[in-house]
Amino acid sequence: MNRTDRLLAIVLELQGRKIVRAEELAERFETSVRTIYRDMQALSEANVPIMGAPGQGYSLMEGYFLPPVSFTASEAVALLLGAEFVQKKLEPNYGIHATSAKAKIEAVLPEPVRDEAGRVLATMRLLQVREAEGSRRERENMQLVRQALLERKKIRFRYVKAGSGAAEMRGTERTAAPYGLVYAEGTWMLVAACELRREIRHFRVSRMSEISVLTDGYELPDGFDLEKYKQTDDRELEIVLLADRSIEGRIKEADSYYIDAVEEQPGGLEIRMRVRRVEEVLHWILGWGAAMTVLEPVALRERIREEAEKLLKRY
Repeated sequence: MNRTDRLLAIVLELQGRKIVRAEELAERFETSVRTIYRDMQALSEANVPIMGAPGQGYSLMEGYFLPPVSFTASEAVALLLGAEFVQKKLEPNYGIHATSAKAKIEAVLPEPVRDEAGRVLATMRLLQVREAEGSRRERENMQLVRQALLERKKIRFRYVKAGSGAAEMRGTERTAAPYGLVYAEGTWMLVAACELRREIRHFRVSRMSEISVLTDGYELPDGFDLEKYKQTDDRELEIVLLADRSIEGRIKEADSYYIDAVEEQPGGLEIRMRVRRVEEVLHWILGWGAAMTVLEPVALRERIREEAEKLLKRY
């Protein structure tokens, strides 16, 4: 990023936040604090009304706004694709807003930029496949979860864990303070303080049901930042598999969250996974049939044998 672009980006950063420290700007733009000081001096000399408070940071004088910003074709493509993603992955209400946002973006683009962005967009698609029941439930749940987040209210819901048996399919009732939503591995996850477990837990939104927004409010813990938050990795059970050469390519494309390492071996592809419970990957392993062999642990080998015997009896 050249200096001119960085100066504009700094003003946009200040315009979007009440106060920003020089250290934060230096980290954001991957430069030194001394360079940020020089940038602030240059902006002040250009009559941008920047105020600085020692030990606090910089801010823009209230009421100052940049004139409308023009977009490059690449920036326009990024915005239009983002709007399309919102249409497909958030609740219908946001889909309506995404549609209107796309129309507004396209309306303000100069004709040459609009034409170039159109040519790029014509080469890409966000394919909407048949929506599964879990995806529909996820979209329906998102509106209530988002409402609770914005109003800072607790929620009550039923939750079914992965691999639950028939007796557990009703799920357990949970009351939680929602801290934020994270999109990972193609699904929305709710980060929330669970009163049942008395700790921060992660809930797949598609597995939640009977959601109700309570009147009880809550406060975020001091210093909690969803952008910097990282889930504690409690996957302690290690699984070692051997995949036949016939499925090697598909395994490498699988990109499963549970896969820790993949290594070429004389007999095939060795896969190391870490999970909390074998149920999390049991059906994934069974789905490869005889092309996948469980090496460790022995208990999982026995579990696979039991499932194979059940299948044999059925057929």
